[in-house]
Amino acid sequence: MEVINALGRRKQAIARVFVSEKTEGTGKITVNKRELESYFPSPLLQYVVKQPLNKLGVAEKYDIKVNLTGGGYKGQSEALRLAIARALVKINPEDKPALKSEGFMTRDPREVERKKPGRPKARKRFQFSKR
Repeated sequence: MEVINALGRRKQAIARVFVSEKTEGTGKITVNKRELESYFPSPLLQYVVKQPLNKLGVAEKYDIKVNLTGGGYKGQSEALRLAIARALVKINPEDKPALKSEGFMTRDPREVERKKPGRPKARKRFQFSKR
């Protein structure tokens, strides 16, 4: 039994994934020692996480353990999707074009812009008064 690890990031969220290849395969995803369904109650976020597995049709083949830190639930789910896709490519490099065409291999670089001094937010300005 071999354990493959991969890293995924999105906004402030960091996902560390450990994929174990088992011959019987249960398809269990454990996030921070909790089941995927209890960590991400929303079916939409569960779908986002499982997208690379469903694309390749290997959802029941691997057991996945995840350490998730930082960010919100949406950023965490997308970071986890990237990490799972990277781990699957480490296992089988021929899967990369299929995952890349769906956009699962691309790290989304958008981050929150920092707040500037003398302004209430990053770009918003205080109300201008002529007199």
